[in-house]
Amino acid sequence: MSLTRIVRLVFAACSLLAGLNIHRALPAAEPLSLVADFEGASVDAVRIDQTKRVIEFMPGGEPARGWPCWWYFRVDGVQPGETLTLKLKGSSATVSREAAAGSTTSMVRPLSSVWAMPKQATFSHDQKAWRHTDVGQRDGEWMVYTLPAQAESVYVAWGPPFTPTMASDLVRKLAENSPHATARELCRSRGGRSVPMLHVREGDRTDEQRFGVWVQARQHAWESGSSWVARGFAEWLLSADADAAWLRQHAEVFLVPIMDIDNTATGNGGKDALPHDHNRDWSDQPVWTETIAAQTRVSELIEAGRMDVFLDLHNPAPGDPSFFYVLDDELLPEPMVGLRDRFIEKSYARISRIKPLVPMSNKPKTTGPKYHPLWKNISANWVALHGNPHTVSLCLETIWNYQNSTTDGYRAVGANLAQATRDYLGERPPRK
Repeated sequence: MSLTRIVRLVFAACSLLAGLNIHRALPAAEPLSLVADFEGASVDAVRIDQTKRVIEFMPGGEPARGWPCWWYFRVDGVQPGETLTLKLKGSSATVSREAAAGSTTSMVRPLSSVWAMPKQATFSHDQKAWRHTDVGQRDGEWMVYTLPAQAESVYVAWGPPFTPTMASDLVRKLAENSPHATARELCRSRGGRSVPMLHVREGDRTDEQRFGVWVQARQHAWESGSSWVARGFAEWLLSADADAAWLRQHAEVFLVPIMDIDNTATGNGGKDALPHDHNRDWSDQPVWTETIAAQTRVSELIEAGRMDVFLDLHNPAPGDPSFFYVLDDELLPEPMVGLRDRFIEKSYARISRIKPLVPMSNKPKTTGPKYHPLWKNISANWVALHGNPHTVSLCLETIWNYQNSTTDGYRAVGANLAQATRDYLGERPPRK
């Protein structure tokens, strides 16, 4: 055997031994742990297989405070570069559902797991940049997500969180950066929390010369995407776009990023909370302080004859695209139906062609006596039934179970909804 061959064999053996020593020197993996003691967090029934690095869990939340479908927590003890496995099962807690119109019985049973199981989970290492996991795989009663973690801690959630602190920061920063915006407080919640509101107007036009626009999100706390849509609306409204300037100069805009602030803060679902949720609270005797405050301000716009556009932002059922809810046509007089349809036409034209693509239906779904026993107390319905003859009052449901149901996708919907509002109001007779 040549000397060169011997040297090569010795070098290879040394390299192998060195590799083995390095492997032996690696520290054992830290035990995984879950943390859910921060704003908006929610998780229940946690089991961790430390050997396989598999985390089993269910959504948390108190059923009396809404559907237990929202989940959001932090995983600590991660080895950067490892792949975690998350196994999600629907909540076993029973929830009470309102009796269907014409029925005298309500349903009490566990919520269908599909509400808690997005096709892709959302994760972040810094609670700022949120992205999707790969598509989850259904395994019997479980939904299984794999997560490539790049830090010692990773946050995971049903969808991109938008907390009360984020709402407060958004309103404050937009007001600090624009002379046309003011950070206000809609009210204090029953839990004592501040409900941020953005107030926007530009120029010297009087109130009477301005269109009235009201935008609100998150009457159901688990529907986090709706707050991101509201953010997109607000950001475009205060942008340098000439159409945004026109809207600021010709309208007075009120925007509330989170209505159900308490359940959003505590990680509860909000939907069908007892005695009823925020979006069934628009009556002569509302329960929630956010509803009372919003209803008071909207009523002032109605009394002044300038409740022009009312938009209530939500997320829909798992398989639904983005769409508007409308009252049955026979329940509204003209010109309300025609104006409403024109606004929907403008919105569909904008949202259906945005990038990233977010599916949008141009066929609204209807509400009314057959939809829900408290149909008159749904916010968009209440405003339509009590509004001015020219009032457009709508609920926009933005798709959440889609590859572009991301922070960028939601904000794009909001920006285009704001542009559609400008398009629509630009056709209306100017206020004298």
